[in-house]
This record gives sequence, structure tokens and C-alpha cells, in this order.
Amino acid sequence: MGKTMDLDDLPDISYGTIDRSYAEHLATAAPEDDGPVWMVNLMRYRERAVYADGRETDLTGKQADDTYAPFGPLRTVGAELVFVSDVEAQPGADEPAWDRVAVVRYPTRRSFFDMQMLPEYQELHVHKDAGMDTTIIVCCQPAATPPLPAGAPEPGAVPHPSTDNDGPVVVLHLLRYDGDRRDDGLAVYEGAAGRIALPHGVRITAWLDVEGTIVGDGRTWHEARFHTFPSRAAFEAVAFDPDRIAAQMEVAEPAVADAYTVILRPLLDRLADSLPA
Repeated sequence: MGKTMDLDDLPDISYGTIDRSYAEHLATAAPEDDGPVWMVNLMRYRERAVYADGRETDLTGKQADDTYAPFGPLRTVGAELVFVSDVEAQPGADEPAWDRVAVVRYPTRRSFFDMQMLPEYQELHVHKDAGMDTTIIVCCQPAATPPLPAGAPEPGAVPHPSTDNDGPVVVLHLLRYDGDRRDDGLAVYEGAAGRIALPHGVRITAWLDVEGTIVGDGRTWHEARFHTFPSRAAFEAVAFDPDRIAAQMEVAEPAVADAYTVILRPLLDRLADSLPA
């Protein structure tokens, strides 16, 4: 694989802060304790790309990131892009205003660092650094999800089914709890929200526990939740349901310290298939 990774070799980046302590955890995981990790990326682009070497460019930030596209290095280390979507809307917290979400499954934590050392990756990374304004990368493990209840409606038998003009949307909630872990009171909210969402055909795509934030702004995050709705209209019907709003205000909001919610129409979605059975 080439040169051995050293934490001092991590690149200087302009789009976030590397958590060196967590980076050491990733780099030094014993093989018997290592395994797959899902890295969820929230990305905000610069309006215009800015290269560290001062080169002139007409690229937008998004175009620079599209030039980065490290599919070769990902394949070399056995990693796979399993989800990518531009952000359609962002209810609630509006700063940063995220532009894109991607999820990469790495076969091991160590493989993330092996990729950093590939010359072809290093050549591509300058484009990512030029295009990105802000990034959060949380490293996750799959969490247990409740089973689909008996009697759940078929996708076409819901009030707001998918149509040619309003297809499925995925909603990501990135959550930081008020404390070190999820408050038990949130189970009350989840039960109420689930009873409201189920008749609208909502399905859990993935619930992921965050074990660390490799790039961010110093905040700790706890969960990344992906839900699939048959349509944007279905999401809005659930989001604006008075009973769900009341439950959110009573038990969910006091337990959540920070959250981002983004509405996505995926360009690629193999997230559920990438999770263990």
C-alpha cells in the first residue's frame, strides 16, 4: 500500500478541523478490533474554488469537488460510495447551509488512512480543499432499528404516494443530544412520530451511531438518521402534523442540543444495502 501513515502526514485542510485524538483511534485500531465504518459527509461549497497554491481558476466550489471525485483511491482500499445527494431543502438550522451529503463505507478504519497515503489521492485532494467551504465528517456504526410493524401500508396506498413530479425523498437528521447519550424520553417522541409517519409510508433507511467526528468544528455528534418518504408532500404532512409537533416540543427539543435536518433526493442510494443484515 506504500508509505506507512503517520498522523503528522494528515493534510492541512481549510474546510474544517481534524480531531487528532479520534484520528489516532482510527489509525491505531488493532486488526481484531477493526471493521467497517460508515463516514457521513455534510458539505458546503465555496462560491468559487480557491486553490492553496494560488492558481487561477474559473471553477465553482462544486465543480472543484466534482474534479476531486476519488473513485479510484476508494476502490484501491476497498471503500465504496453508498449514498450521494444534493440538498433540496434544509428546514430549521440554516447555518451552514449544506449543499451535498455523501456516505462512504470503508472496510476498516485503517483503510481510511491507507487512502490518505495514496499519491493519486493526494493529487486529487487539492481540488476538495479548493472547493469546500465547510465539512462535517462523522464516522458511524449501524444502530438497531425497530422492525416494520405489521399492517404497514404498501407504497401506493398512502395519502401522498410517489409521483413523476414528486418522487421519494430521504431526510437526514444529524443529532447531538443534551448529554452523552440519547434521553429515554425520546422514545416517547419516537413512538408518537412513528405512529404518525407509518400511515404516510415512511421507512427507516438507516440509523447510525456516531463514534467520532474526524472533521468538523469541535462539536460532538451522536446519531445520523436517514428516513425515506414516498414524496416531499408525505414529509410535509408528517412534519406539520400538530400531534407530532406537540410531541417534539415536549420531549424531543429539550433532549437535543444541536441538529441538522436536510431533505435529499439521492443521485445514488445503496446505503441500506451496505448495512449488515
